[in-house]
Amino acid sequence: MAPETSQDGKFDRVWLAFLVVSGGALSAYLAGSVFDATVSLSGILCVGLIAVGRREGYLIGLYNSLSYSILAYDNGLYGEVYLNLFFFVPTGVIGYVMWCRHTRQDRTVEMRQLGWPQRFIVAAICIACTVGLGFLLGLNPRQNTPFIDATTNVLSVVATFLMMWRYKEQWLLYILLNIVTIGMWFLRFRAGGAAGDLMILMWSLFLLNALFGYWRWHMGTKRAMPANSCVNTEVGTCDVV
Repeated sequence: MAPETSQDGKFDRVWLAFLVVSGGALSAYLAGSVFDATVSLSGILCVGLIAVGRREGYLIGLYNSLSYSILAYDNGLYGEVYLNLFFFVPTGVIGYVMWCRHTRQDRTVEMRQLGWPQRFIVAAICIACTVGLGFLLGLNPRQNTPFIDATTNVLSVVATFLMMWRYKEQWLLYILLNIVTIGMWFLRFRAGGAAGDLMILMWSLFLLNALFGYWRWHMGTKRAMPANSCVNTEVGTCDVV
């Protein structure tokens, strides 16, 4: 077990260094202001730390949620604003506390996975909530791309709960979420929205990180499987605190 943990640590450090260097350089080049650059960098560092199972990602994510909501408001993405202010901020605090209770000696969180029945339930919830929220957002005449915005909101909420409960399937939702969000910001960029190019960059790095995160957590759950007795339980009913 020790050599595997050491190898994981090397991969983690290399990946975080790549995110910081590439994200920092591109943010400095594209950002229209120091504030825009901090939004991008904090988001990149947050998801990078979560991908390697470090609880510190939650703390950096609090700033990112607050600052990102400002950019979303300026671009008429009100669903993103509500999501960040009223969901990501409080769940960031709760998630940090929950991860503190399940942190290993190497300072990474214990990782686990869902069973197939729970995966189908999660998929059904995502589809139903996206359709319903899309209609609600469409009632606001100032709302841009309501169903795309609804998709990102629902995927973000469900993935956040899976992340808080330490399930690797969060990364499958984040992969889909990042693809949809890149498309959303591309439309805003084409329409002349503020900081659109920077947000496309940030979410593209998020997509790469989600791919890495799924691989990293898949390996982590494989090694933890013998000790994990909660794989086939329903979401939220087993070891959620």
